[in-house]
Amino acid sequence: MQRGLWPVDWLLLSYLLFISLLIAGFRQRIADAGVLLMVHALAGLLIAAYAFLPQLPGAFYFRHIYPLPYVFACYRLMSVLIRSIREERFDALLADWDRSFWHADPTVWLERLQTPALTEGLQIVYALFVPVVLAVAVILWVQKREDFRSYAFLLTLGFLASYLLYLLVPARGPRYLLDGLQTRPLSGLWLYGPLRHLLDVMESSHYDCFPSGHAEMTLLAWWTVSRISKPLSAFYLVYTALILLATVYLRYHYTVDLAAGAALAGLVWYTAPLFERAPVRQDKHYQHEPTRDFAHS
Repeated sequence: MQRGLWPVDWLLLSYLLFISLLIAGFRQRIADAGVLLMVHALAGLLIAAYAFLPQLPGAFYFRHIYPLPYVFACYRLMSVLIRSIREERFDALLADWDRSFWHADPTVWLERLQTPALTEGLQIVYALFVPVVLAVAVILWVQKREDFRSYAFLLTLGFLASYLLYLLVPARGPRYLLDGLQTRPLSGLWLYGPLRHLLDVMESSHYDCFPSGHAEMTLLAWWTVSRISKPLSAFYLVYTALILLATVYLRYHYTVDLAAGAALAGLVWYTAPLFERAPVRQDKHYQHEPTRDFAHS
């Protein structure tokens, strides 16, 4: 495996640098800012170490898989940054946009469709978001396809772009703002309660409503899988439709969040190849290391 930075490395290093500058600029308002800066520096150094020292133990697997835990860590940190440096909240504005289009609150209107079985099914669909998106990466890995890295870059760009928009437009969602307008609580069958509680523990402190990352990333996964398998494409089409419904029915998102997520997905889909090719022009080795060489690594 040749040494040098891959496009996803450049992307994550750029993001880490930007967030580090943000933390430094607001260090008096962010708890443990010094520790966070040190962690970001070490995270960047780790990327560089494995990029330029491919003889390090586990380098092959680290370089292909590390974006996943990095992106998750960036998501967790974003809630800290938003609470520390962003005072304005946009839930009321997003709800007003929904009302101006639908002449109603969609989450309240959907109560007329509410049944325990439907709630249960849509909660399961919503909870499967990450596994379904990552399943495409697993398929590409198992098939040793050279576009595994491109998909990793696409997902990383998509997630990081949504995090920056969370910072620009902090909002928690209709389940908080419109709770007093809902006339019927959601209730499921067996898994609804545990799944809802688990997601609340993981996401309740986040301001990750606008844009809908679920809409954005599911669309990116569907568009990608459409290139490799028609049967899988049909499954992902159905899943995409269900998760779009689930995000509003379960009161996680305003419908304007879905529109923004879809628009961001389109932007990421068409710009990712441009961003990915830019570093490659400076690194001739990257083009000659397709993922299908797994068996020889």
